[in-house]
Amino acid sequence: MSTPTPTPTPAPTPTRRTPNTPARPAAASTSGGPSFAHSAWLVAEREIGSKLRSKAFVISSVIMMLFALAGVVWGGIAAANPSHTPVAVTSQTSAVVQGMQNLDVTTAASDDAAIALVRDGKVDAAIVADAASPTHVKLVGKDKVPSELVAQLSATPTVQLLTPSSQDALLRYLVAIGFGVVFLFAASLFGSTIAQSVVEEKQTRIVEILISAIPVRALLAGKVVGNTILAMGQIIVLVAIAIVGLSVTGQSAVLSGLGGPMVWFAVFFLFGFVLLASLFAGAGAMVSRQEDIGSTTMPITMLILAPYILVIIFNDNPIVLTVMSYVPFSAPVAMPLRLYLGDALWWEPLVSLVLLIATCAAAIAVGSKIYRNAILRMGARVTLAEALKA
Repeated sequence: MSTPTPTPTPAPTPTRRTPNTPARPAAASTSGGPSFAHSAWLVAEREIGSKLRSKAFVISSVIMMLFALAGVVWGGIAAANPSHTPVAVTSQTSAVVQGMQNLDVTTAASDDAAIALVRDGKVDAAIVADAASPTHVKLVGKDKVPSELVAQLSATPTVQLLTPSSQDALLRYLVAIGFGVVFLFAASLFGSTIAQSVVEEKQTRIVEILISAIPVRALLAGKVVGNTILAMGQIIVLVAIAIVGLSVTGQSAVLSGLGGPMVWFAVFFLFGFVLLASLFAGAGAMVSRQEDIGSTTMPITMLILAPYILVIIFNDNPIVLTVMSYVPFSAPVAMPLRLYLGDALWWEPLVSLVLLIATCAAAIAVGSKIYRNAILRMGARVTLAEALKA
């Protein structure tokens, strides 16, 4: 009896795949996607890296730092060398200017010689004798007379200040401009960058790929966090420049008065910028073209521009500054200025900061809802009412 020989099973022939044949997808990972915090940080790193690689951003930042350094140095030079008003007097009127400050006095031989110096432009004014005047002197100018000289020659009553201010008008004005310019520049620069980034991702459809991998809120949070880090980095560098510059130029008195207000400015700017950044992101999601960004971001830009204008015009008006220090959009500028001037009580910045944080939370909620509802809508501009609908 013969035993049958088993037939060998042929090996399976491998399937040849052409270049146009798609590869079989790999099995889905059971580990899950990245966490919300990790996703947001990935987006933030992308925002920071793209900015640091931008020549325009680096150059504009360097220019701003140089302007800040130049302003501090100029302030030190101006404080050390105050301007003097050239004035001509005669032997009869020389006693009038004794004790007056910031005057460059030239003694002329006669009244006519003193007036001739004014006519030739060598001095700004001449003080000559005048028997008909109650003060027995007359102030002669070419087309105008220096107001500070008139103020010193005017008879004024004795003034007593119970709480005298240690800051002069010029320094107050420069500090107001400094806080206003830094807030305006940083908030508008990085805010518009967020809006442009949102529209660019929407135009190129990259946002559809991004939100398929990470949550929409993580994408928004990453943009806000990344640009906030960049903005705060600039603020810290500017504060360091101001501290070093004031120390080197011998303005220790100014530095001692500005130290606390600059720290408060950084804290207020942090929450104020997050507030504005959330609104800028929502405004960018409402349009689909770069040309239409201005129509949705203009109201936010006006909120940034208004504090800069108001704090310069009303820097010597305590009522207006007090109101501005409690309005969330102007508090980052007005409250540090009031602290520098000594007009704010210890509890006022704390109350103002609480109001700012509460408004910041509300702005994040509104901006997030607008962004979430409008980011995938292409074509015509999305109205605010449509974007706020669930």
